Amino acid sequence: MTESGTYLYAIARDTGAALPPGLTGLLGAPVRTVAEAGLAAHVGTVPLEQFGEEGLKRNLEDLAWLEATARAHHQVVEAAAAAGPVAPVRLVTVYRDDEQVRRLLRERAEEFTEVLARVTGRREWGVKVYATAQHTPSGDVRTPERPEQATGRPGTAYLKRRRTDLRTREEAWRQAASRAERIDAVLAGIAVARRHHRAQDPQLSGREDWMVLNGAYLVDDDRGEEFAATVAALREPELEVQLTGPWAPYSFTISEPGAGGTA
Repeated sequence: MTESGTYLYAIARDTGAALPPGLTGLLGAPVRTVAEAGLAAHVGTVPLEQFGEEGLKRNLEDLAWLEATARAHHQVVEAAAAAGPVAPVRLVTVYRDDEQVRRLLRERAEEFTEVLARVTGRREWGVKVYATAQHTPSGDVRTPERPEQATGRPGTAYLKRRRTDLRTREEAWRQAASRAERIDAVLAGIAVARRHHRAQDPQLSGREDWMVLNGAYLVDDDRGEEFAATVAALREPELEVQLTGPWAPYSFTISEPGAGGTA
C-alpha cells in the first residue's frame, strides 16, 4: 500500500463556507478542509512516493512536474480565495497526516489570525518592468571609430570599444532603474503594502530584456481598478510594464508554516 501525506494549500478562517463542489488539486485528489482553533486548512492527500523527502529531491529537478504542481496548487488557492481571505502556503508543503495539520493550526492560531485580518478585503497585484531590448545595448554594440583609431593597434581599439560599451550599458541600466523606482513609488502610494522580489533569470523569463522591477502590491479591493489604471498610465516607450492579478496574497501571508517536504 502506497504511503500518503497531507498536502497543505492554504489557511483560512473557519466560517463554515464550503469549497466549490468537486474541487480537486494535485493528481486529481479532492480538496478537503481540516478545521481547528477557528481556522480551516485546505488540504489534499498525496502519495509520499512523489511528495516525500526522497521523491521531492527527484521531482523538484523536473521542470514539467514542477510546473504542473504549481499550476494545480495555484488553482486550489484561487478557488479557496473566492470564498474569503486565505493565507497561501509555500509550494509542496506536506505533513504526515491531518492531525499534524491540526496541531499546526493550534500552535500558530494567533499568527494566522493576524495574517488573515491583514489581507481581508485586499488582493495582490504583480508588476514587472523591463527595459526593452532596443534601449539596452548588447555587448556587441560598436561605437564609431575616429580615423586615428582605425590606424591604431587592433587590441587597443577593441578595449576602447569595450570600455565605451560598458559605460553605455551602465548608464542605460541606471536610467531604467531610476524610472522603475519612480513607478514603484507611485504604486506604493496606492497599495497598503509592497514586496520586491528578485528579478527573474532571463533563462526562466525567456526574454533578453533587463528586468528592473519585480514588485508585488497588496491593494484594497475597492482600489483595484485605480491601481490597474495607474499602471497603464505609467507605461512609456523605453519600458515595458506588465501587470498581473489580482491574485490571492501570496507575497503577504505566511509562506512557510512548516518545512518543505514531509514535515
